[in-house]
Amino acid sequence: MPDLTRARWNWKYESLRRARFNDAPALPRGPLRAYRRDPACMGLQGKMTPPRGLVSWALYDWANSAFSAIISTFVFAAYFTRHVASNEIEGTARWGYTIGMAGLVIAVAGPVLGAIADQTGGRKPWIAAFTLVCVIPTGLLWYVRPAPDYAGMALFLVGVATVGVEIASIFYNAMLPDLARAQTIGRWSGWGWGLGYAGGVASLVIALFVFIKGNDAFNLDHSTAEQVRATFVLVAVWYALFALPLFITCPDTARTGKGMTRALGDGLRQLADTIRHARRHKPIIRFLIARILFIDGLATLFTFGGVYAAGTFDMPEQQVLTFGLALNITAGIGAAGFAWVDDWLGSKTTIELSLVGLIIAGGATLLVASQTAFWALGLALGIFVGPVQSASRAYLARIAPVELRTQMFGLLALSGKATAFAGPILVGAVTDASGSQRMGMGVIIALFMAGLAVMLTVPEAPQAPAHSPGDNAR
Repeated sequence: MPDLTRARWNWKYESLRRARFNDAPALPRGPLRAYRRDPACMGLQGKMTPPRGLVSWALYDWANSAFSAIISTFVFAAYFTRHVASNEIEGTARWGYTIGMAGLVIAVAGPVLGAIADQTGGRKPWIAAFTLVCVIPTGLLWYVRPAPDYAGMALFLVGVATVGVEIASIFYNAMLPDLARAQTIGRWSGWGWGLGYAGGVASLVIALFVFIKGNDAFNLDHSTAEQVRATFVLVAVWYALFALPLFITCPDTARTGKGMTRALGDGLRQLADTIRHARRHKPIIRFLIARILFIDGLATLFTFGGVYAAGTFDMPEQQVLTFGLALNITAGIGAAGFAWVDDWLGSKTTIELSLVGLIIAGGATLLVASQTAFWALGLALGIFVGPVQSASRAYLARIAPVELRTQMFGLLALSGKATAFAGPILVGAVTDASGSQRMGMGVIIALFMAGLAVMLTVPEAPQAPAHSPGDNAR
């Protein structure tokens, strides 16, 4: 038997033997046959991560995006301020306070819980716990009727659910480098982020055209806004259902065997050591500073984009909603499309190219006068929104020390929340002082430029980060 034929036979026989005795996952058959030797299916330890494991990981982005689209952005936020709170001004203020407090909890708890998880090993139990912390309160939003008496209950449930979805994402993001090789981390991060945008759009379309504007096939009582409240149950079911594959088929890191009390003490000491010896992690610190700036710009863009479209271009509410959906679609396309660029040119370069695109397209939207030009430029801007986020996840996945990985993703969450208040305050102040929305929105471009300036000082992440034995244990 020729050597090549013998090698192929031995490889196939060994694969089937391991699958039979549960030593390793079976090699894929059928349409997934092409993945057999695909480097994207191999974790950092050189062990095979089945394609279904990577796909189920990415599907979690699809699952949790319904919460962002329906609860945080388009449906529940508007329902609360207009129909639950006493008036829109009070509702907007109380909503802002609640989301701000949730962000503070996430910023403080994220690094601490991440450090503890690094000590206990295993991330799926943490993801499961905080997924439930989001899903259960979200489902209970069904009981929030359109009356001021329900305002306190609504804000409490939303605050808890927001903490749940954001903390779960810390552990979810930290799984990426355990599943995909460093050379394909950008690909999977981008595909996951693209799926997230697609899931947000899909769930929102169902919410709008099946429930809110549907033909009342479910016999919902419009006098108590049941057609709107049903969408909150949709989010809970959507999140729980599409998160299940991650828990069923996705591999996890091995548990260390440490008890929670010991893990808590060791985790806090490790976090304190990280802070005390921050100079050891200068590239990561510079990256987090850059991210604080450009993510603050993105968050402010999301907050004021609709306000700018309505105020400067006289867009009605329905058109603003349509524009938001279209922006999410182009952002998803950008995240998926730039996934290959991330693996080809590196995460740092992808972030920088995306920021340049945001600066050019965003700056142009502040200069045009026609609504058609605004639409074209706005959709072009969306193409760069997804990659700057997915490449940030990929960059940290590549550069974070393996023993601090979840803690570092906790710090990533902190960087997204620590100064979230600054952008909106600056936009409001500049708008008030200049009397121009265009001038106020210029703050966002300045934040992108500042983030780019700091990002230029950050080194490119290595394609083959160090790892420790057992890191990808099944």
